[in-house]
Amino acid sequence: MNAEKLALLLQRVRDENPLVHNITNVVVTNFTANGLLALGASPVMADSRKEVSDMVKIAKALVINIGTLNERTVEAMHLAGKAANQLKIPVLLDPVGAGATPFRTETAQSLISEIQFTAIRGNAAEIANVAGENWTVKGVDAGDNEGDVSELVKKTAQRLQTIIIATGKEDIVTDGETTFSISNGHPLLTKVTGTGCLLTSVIGAFVAVAENMIEACAAALTVYGIAAELAALKTANQGPGSFQIEFLNQLDKISKYEILEFSKIEKIS
Repeated sequence: MNAEKLALLLQRVRDENPLVHNITNVVVTNFTANGLLALGASPVMADSRKEVSDMVKIAKALVINIGTLNERTVEAMHLAGKAANQLKIPVLLDPVGAGATPFRTETAQSLISEIQFTAIRGNAAEIANVAGENWTVKGVDAGDNEGDVSELVKKTAQRLQTIIIATGKEDIVTDGETTFSISNGHPLLTKVTGTGCLLTSVIGAFVAVAENMIEACAAALTVYGIAAELAALKTANQGPGSFQIEFLNQLDKISKYEILEFSKIEKIS
């Protein structure tokens, strides 16, 4: 997948301004909405079970994020996901903290059993726990463990019949057959709450306008990582607060020229 195609997908997001319906957590709602706006998409953050099915009808993608769970939002997630499946609208899952508590893990697994997801994005520990593998989780962050992430995501994608994305120092995305590795990004992303959650919604914006879902996921990861690198350069030694603001700026400013220069994407199978 060449950088020109990545740039074309980004431009398509900006041209089409897709509405991304987010049922997400209370910690990241504002940051997620601002990030989607900066990128060129349109966010809506509706989580009432009385309207989610109707909201899905006007959206181009649905993102379900289990960061802050309660029984009311879980019901809304199921209703929205099933409505999106009926309408053939892409649905993405961010299983935040899966493995940290039984309720969180069971919620992720029940959503997967009842909804056909276009893609599931998490860190390696979250992906392992929704797949029933034994990895350590610390709060809502990845714990320390030894394992072959590429093999984990490939096996999980094949079993669940969906695209699996494991993000970390190196991002791996696969549909079980085609696999991409993306090495863009910056450690400061781990110092700002909600950057992973926003990433899942950005992926939602890309799949909303694409025909090839795995290429759209890989493009979103690459663009996001480059924006982080540019933001870190602009705010060197200023800390995560300045980085967060500049990261939004770079999501707005990033162009095909930066993508052509900085993209680090490799097809590994």
